[in-house]
Amino acid sequence: MTRRSSIEFETESYVLRLGEGGRVVLSAKVRKRLELNPGDRLVLIVRQSGEMRLASLKRQIDKCMGMFADKSPERMILSEELIAERREDARR
Repeated sequence: MTRRSSIEFETESYVLRLGEGGRVVLSAKVRKRLELNPGDRLVLIVRQSGEMRLASLKRQIDKCMGMFADKSPERMILSEELIAERREDARR
């Protein structure tokens, strides 16, 4: 695996090899850098141009939640608010 760095774009790129059965292996160095653990789920994003991006599912979810954080009144987590409402209804 070869690492190439681009300060201009603040990105790192790695050359990976496609193995048997379509498996792609990330080196320990990359897994450590990205804080990935065995069993973590990843998302492969394929653009119309054919460009691909591999991302951690957890990070994608965190990113989406961050996009909508200011939409919640008092920055409350809406799922927690819903659960609290359901528990209150159940007590009645």
